[in-house]
Amino acid sequence: MAALFLPVLLVVLFIASPLEWVELVTFDELQRLVRHPLMRLGLFGFVFLCFFHWAHRFRYTLYDGLQLSHLAQLIAVLTYGIATALTAAGAYVLWGLG
Repeated sequence: MAALFLPVLLVVLFIASPLEWVELVTFDELQRLVRHPLMRLGLFGFVFLCFFHWAHRFRYTLYDGLQLSHLAQLIAVLTYGIATALTAAGAYVLWGLG
């Protein structure tokens, strides 16, 4: 899901909006929207999916691209550990906005 939604989000925010193809919400409307608990839960899920998508892709890039399959366990622990730490940091930021 992260691979599907992240490119759309980037296109809307960094291409369509500056070219005025779409009208974005104001900062106050966005702030009110992000303060809603269901939106925070959705954003947490999106952050979780993005970080673990990165970890999975990076892990197999190291295995196959750099031929480091002999370090499989170390690479898995590092990549998924980093994804877990970043997800926890994202949760802290999201729930600290209240």
